[in-house]
Formats: sequence, structure tokens, C-alpha cells
Amino acid sequence: MLTDTTPVSEVPDRANTAFATTSTSHTPSTNRWAFALLTRLHFYIGLLVGPFLFTAALSGILYALTPQIEDQVYKHELYTDSIGKPAPLLDQIAAAREVTGEGPALVAIRPAPVPGTTTRILFSKPGMGPSDSRAIFIDPVTAEVRGDLGVYGTSGVLPIRAWIDVFHRGLHLGDAGRLYSELAASWLWIAALGGLAVWVAKYRRERLARRASRSVSARRHRLRDWHGRLGLWVLIGVLFFSVTGLTWSQWAGANISVLRGYYGWGTPAVATSLDPASARPASDEHAHHHAAVPLSDVDDAAMFDPVLAAARMAGINAGKVEIRPPAKPGKAWTVTEIDRSWPTQVDAVAIDPRNMAVVDQIRFVDFPLAAKLTRWGIDAHMGALFGLANQLVLIVFAGGLLTMIVWGYAMWWRRQASSAAAAPRHVGLLSLLGHAPFGARVAILIAAGLTGWFLPVLGFSLIVFVLVDGILLVVSRRRNRLLVG
Repeated sequence: MLTDTTPVSEVPDRANTAFATTSTSHTPSTNRWAFALLTRLHFYIGLLVGPFLFTAALSGILYALTPQIEDQVYKHELYTDSIGKPAPLLDQIAAAREVTGEGPALVAIRPAPVPGTTTRILFSKPGMGPSDSRAIFIDPVTAEVRGDLGVYGTSGVLPIRAWIDVFHRGLHLGDAGRLYSELAASWLWIAALGGLAVWVAKYRRERLARRASRSVSARRHRLRDWHGRLGLWVLIGVLFFSVTGLTWSQWAGANISVLRGYYGWGTPAVATSLDPASARPASDEHAHHHAAVPLSDVDDAAMFDPVLAAARMAGINAGKVEIRPPAKPGKAWTVTEIDRSWPTQVDAVAIDPRNMAVVDQIRFVDFPLAAKLTRWGIDAHMGALFGLANQLVLIVFAGGLLTMIVWGYAMWWRRQASSAAAAPRHVGLLSLLGHAPFGARVAILIAAGLTGWFLPVLGFSLIVFVLVDGILLVVSRRRNRLLVG
């Protein structure tokens, strides 16, 4: 990730400082400017964005490990040995109310999906985050209370995984913290594709020369080979991390949602209005990160059983479902499948509580292809789509990214040590861009502007890169004047 692989004849500033490199050659020739510019940008991404990528990859690995950990830590809350016919949801709600009292609003119920598991009854109260709920775990057979835990999002992750999830996305710093993960996702695809271009351009030509040498430089080149080869193996995975991560991001994610909505690629959402003239609500593929908080406490416990029965008659057949009362009067109840493993079951129906009629229904099979790909991408990113196999693949790719970052910093450190006595003339992004043909410069500036507009955090950080580059240029010139004098 930190490799600055441009040969001495192409970039006259081998790493001597945190960003500069050493050489005695002159400005790169015009037929080499593109490679030199790409290499310098790849180097800056690794050096400046590398710590954020490292944090995201490491916390992602921890998140991928948590399902089995939670099964053991929260075994009492999640599982039961009781055998028999489940009690009515009305009785299970009554048991949960003995723990919560009448204050918290009942927002949803997730009946036990299979025998031996517990029912989750979800409550909310003022002060909770938009994605947070309080879950009372009930033995469906005996109506015994098995636990009382906080859960997060529609995916219903428990405290251990919820803490890691929030850290992975925002370092527990709120919206400001989410900028770190957006910065990492915004630059990751450029770093990956740029590294691929550098490897394709230089690896085969330099391989024999590197093998013939046994110098410190050769050892650095050998490490660079490992870095490049590993990059090829994990390329698809890191591109996947970048694309799916951006869909969750604060600024780029909003632009992606607008784009998908414009082209009709949004995820359908079930209509809940009991007024036939009402329009279908806007779609939202990220509901698992921000469950709604009701505007009123619609706690009609007797309705849950008949609403679920009506949904089953309408074709909701997944074991994992969520029953949600309306957030305000004049709206339908909803029953949504929440099984995101393969095959995906996320159908939903809206039920009129007055007569148990189906108001609206959506089926995953009818989703637009883009919506299906988004659903599968999000679930695969979370390790839920293919279970343990999905988790292992995530760990392998994220581990490969961590290794590449460490190797990149190791190469930079070796280069620092080997060129500490040199005093290079800095040639950075702006200097290299200046040697491009006029048409290429215009195309690059337009592409950078459009990309920075669509990915705002990338655009802002690119300005920072250029400012740092300019500062280094000034420092390099002053140092060289002092040496000459």
C-alpha cells in the first residue's frame, strides 16, 4: 500500500523524508509521467490513508468473528431446552412487560424462528439511538424471561458485536467518526486499482534484475514483490469492501442513494398507508442500521398473533420474521422476513388491523437486479449471506489487506534508512502533472473534480494531499538552497 515503485530514472525523489524520495536524475520524461503520477498517488494513499484502512480492516476481522462468540456468551438468552407448543405472543408480551413496566414503547416482536430458540420482544424509550432497542428474550414455550439486553439495528446484533460494529463504522465518535471509514472506503478502490497498474507496468521488467542482486535494495524489492502479488490475490475482495462500504457512508452513501433512486434501482419498501390514494414510501436499503422509533406507543398486544397469522396466509414463510405495529394511527402493521442468509428471504406484507386484509406486499424475487445486488453485497459484507464460509472469506481478504499495509510501511521505513544521508529534490503530484500533455491534464482535473464531488471525503482529502505536496516542495527547495550555499 505504501510502495513507491517508480524507478530512479522516472521519479527524482526516492524517499528521504516522510514523503520525498532520493535520486540524482532529472524530471521524468513526458512518456513516463502517467506511471510516475500514479505511483506517487499510490504512495500518498498508503502513507496517509493507511492507518484508517488498517483500523477498518482489523475491526472488520473482529466483527466477522463475533457470531460464534455471541452464541456462546449469550447462550442463555438465545437458546432454550423447552419442548412444546409456543405460547401465544400475547402471553409472551405480558411476561416481558413484567420486566419493563408500561413505560417503554413496544416496537416489534421477533418470534422464535425454530424450536429451541427464544422470542425477542423489542422496546424503545426516549434517549435511545435510532438503531437501538431493548430486547427481552422469552422462552416461547414457558413464557419465561431468559434475558434483557440491548440490541442494534434490524440485524439485531447483541452488545459485543454492536460495540465492534459501531467502532468499525465510526470509532464510537458519532457522525464525525464515520468520516474515518468513509475516507478508507473512498480511497481503497483507487489504491487497489493503482497498485494493479503499477504492478502490471513494472513487475515483469524488473524481476530478473531484482533476483540478481543481494543488496538492501534487493531485499526491499523482494518485499515489494510480495506486496504486489498479495495485492493481486486480494484485489477483488478489497474492491468489494470499498464499494459496499461506500453505500453505508455518510456523504458518498447519500449520493449513491440519490443515483440509485434516479435510475429506479432502489430497494422497494412496503406501503403502510391505509389510504388507497397514498403513494408508496421511499425505499431504504439500510434499514438494518436505523430501525424506526415509533411516534406513539401502539401497544395492542392482542393484535400480534392475528397479524402474524394473516402474514403467513399471504406467503410470509421464513422462520425469521419481525412483526412491527404502526408508528402512528392510520398505518398498517408490517411483517417482514429478516433471514439474510442464502437463499435470501426478505419479503414483507402490510396488514390492515381492522380486517386483517393485505394492504401491500413486496417479494424479493421481484426486486430490481440492482436492489438484489445491493442486498447481497451488504449481507456478504456483514458475513451473513453464506454463514461461516462468508466469515472466513472476509477474514482472509481483510487479513491480506492488513499484511499489505504492514509491508508497505516496512518498505517505506527501509527506504528511509537507506537514503537518510541523501538530500533529494522533491517532485510530487503537481510537478508530475505538469509534465502531462495539455489534454491529459484537463481530463485528469475533470475526472478528479467529478470524483471528488461524488465522493466528497475523497475530494477534500485530495486537496489535503496537494497541500502537503506543496509544503514538501517548499521545504525541499529551501533545504537544497542551504546545501548549495
